[in-house]
Amino acid sequence: MSFQIISHHISNLIFLLFIGGIPLYGFVKKVKVYESFVGGAKEGFEMAVRIIPYLVAIIVGVGMFRAAGGFSLIAKAIDPLLSKVGFPSELVPLALIRPFSGTAATGLLAEITHTFGGNSFIAHAGGIMMGSTETTFYVLAVYFGAASIRKTRYAVPVGLLGDATGIIAAVIFAHLFFG
Repeated sequence: MSFQIISHHISNLIFLLFIGGIPLYGFVKKVKVYESFVGGAKEGFEMAVRIIPYLVAIIVGVGMFRAAGGFSLIAKAIDPLLSKVGFPSELVPLALIRPFSGTAATGLLAEITHTFGGNSFIAHAGGIMMGSTETTFYVLAVYFGAASIRKTRYAVPVGLLGDATGIIAAVIFAHLFFG
């Protein structure tokens, strides 16, 4: 029996345990599972309505910067430095937009993959970058705004440090595995 078949059966078992286990646990603890689920869904919908203004603001800002050519201008300006360290300048727009918007970054990655091919070094590095970075400003604007968190002293520098680490690591690992 192959590892793929075993992992498939294990994942199905875990999923089944969740589906059956949560209501069973609620029954044992005398929790009204369905009512709790509906209450949580209602709170989630209310939260979604509260974050819409923050979401629109971040999407419009990123869209305007990209349409104005800001990302391309930055990529061209730092290309000489990046080429010396093996960082493809084609990934600069992705690295810059990822902390702002996951959707825009996914669109850029799709564009990169279409342009250079899905099996290209740039597409591999971009895919690793997407998985190893976070939408830092999106999280700050949307979730912190919706939760009324105003003191974000360390959140921005730590989030951006994590993003920078993920971006650098993505290119290093892409060179190790695909370069």
